[in-house]
Amino acid sequence: MANGVTNHKHLKEYYGRVLQSTADLKTNACCCAGNGLSAAAKEALAQIDDEVLTRFFGCGSPIPPLLDGLTVLDLGCGAGRDAYIASRLVGPSGSVIGVDMTEAQLDVAVRHLPSQMNRFGYAAPNVDFRHGYVEDLARVGITDASVDVVISNCVLNLASDKATVFAEIFRVLKPGGELYFSDVFAGRRVPEEFRDDPVLHGECMAGALYREDFRRLLRDFGCMDHRVVSSRPIEIGSPEIEAKIGMVDFYSVTVRAFKLDTLEDICEDYGQNAVYHGSIPEHLHFFDLDDHHRFFANKPMLVCGNTAAMLQETRYGAHFDVHGDRSRHFGPFACGPSFGKIREESGSGGACC
Repeated sequence: MANGVTNHKHLKEYYGRVLQSTADLKTNACCCAGNGLSAAAKEALAQIDDEVLTRFFGCGSPIPPLLDGLTVLDLGCGAGRDAYIASRLVGPSGSVIGVDMTEAQLDVAVRHLPSQMNRFGYAAPNVDFRHGYVEDLARVGITDASVDVVISNCVLNLASDKATVFAEIFRVLKPGGELYFSDVFAGRRVPEEFRDDPVLHGECMAGALYREDFRRLLRDFGCMDHRVVSSRPIEIGSPEIEAKIGMVDFYSVTVRAFKLDTLEDICEDYGQNAVYHGSIPEHLHFFDLDDHHRFFANKPMLVCGNTAAMLQETRYGAHFDVHGDRSRHFGPFACGPSFGKIREESGSGGACC
């Protein structure tokens, strides 16, 4: 298997020279025009320069709500599309740090910084693009517990040392901070012989994490529960590549995870319920925490202890009333599985039914 230096060299070549626009992609794995973006994010997208958009190679829309005034870190920011969307949403009082290892991509992002700040009406830039590696965020000056939200778009699969990447993510996140990212996942472990294939790696398939290995990896860093926001199967779209790696099923998945030390490894029932105020902008009638938790405004919903913590101990806390605590336990909570779809509400059951 290629070492980290060789891996970085191949990826810089692929994203710096081979791929000049989305038209150069050989599969459908790393392309998404913005499905799932909020109305505010779409408005920001419409203000972004064309060159930045043409050099976008993401697979999802990892832009969560409630970013105003926050510090956001975009891992593998590339030419800056998502960083600039976040720039608009954090506002002039917030800040965005974009980190990427490919100079050719960063050159595009930096060149458009003056025009983007002018379009957003900012007197001073609120985006700082830094050349570096997602495996070593300390080298680019990102300190412990200094970031509110980490986002990434189809980049973490490219890292050869994923354990180090996630260790860095949880190091820089503040307590209660959120990791919200889109990436390519695999329904089985990708055969080892594909790991060094530069095309399969650059197209985000060779390094795709098996979803259960991802769960185990987060567990090792103390994140006992993550949530899938959305998931869709990927059609490779290339007969040649399909013939080579078509035995693996790939998915574009958007995931959220929180830096909380109160989460347990399964959903436990403490008799708690949560009421959504309907106060998150653009989510006036309901808010989807994940693919099986839809909270309707003003309706009490039964929740497990983990969900209660995610709603109560993060920036979402101001928008929910959570009733009950963990003083009395009632056994496991019947939560729905990840990598599923939002289930239809039935009766007055819990949010996880």
